[in-house]
Amino acid sequence: MYNTILVTLDGTPTDRAIIEHIKQLAKLAQSRLVLLHVADGWAARTYGRDAVSREITEDIDYLAKVRAEFQSAGIPAQAELAYGDPASEIIKWVKEKGCDLVAMSTHGHRFLADVFLGTTANRVQHNISAPVLLLRAK
Repeated sequence: MYNTILVTLDGTPTDRAIIEHIKQLAKLAQSRLVLLHVADGWAARTYGRDAVSREITEDIDYLAKVRAEFQSAGIPAQAELAYGDPASEIIKWVKEKGCDLVAMSTHGHRFLADVFLGTTANRVQHNISAPVLLLRAK
């Protein structure tokens, strides 16, 4: 059912909610995971894949750590880093590479920012055809 699950990570403690949930789901469904983080700092937005910054180094290390966690649990996982606007890059990834499920943690509401910009999760779920699992972090 869920051969490939795209797990979006933002590098904050809210990731733990989706990581723990997906561990169980991936084992049950015998899924392969793709862990995607979108670097969205100044360097990433300005230089894309050519960017070099402490943020990007930390992002790469974080992805490797989470990937190792899944692999040590017997769940095949690969890690990918994208650059730019998170919602746009997630949508682009899904449209270009495809997956059976997108799994995301949500932060909850940010009030005015949500009204004017829309949340990443909201933008993603309305612009792709794959099912989206949204898990609100505590």
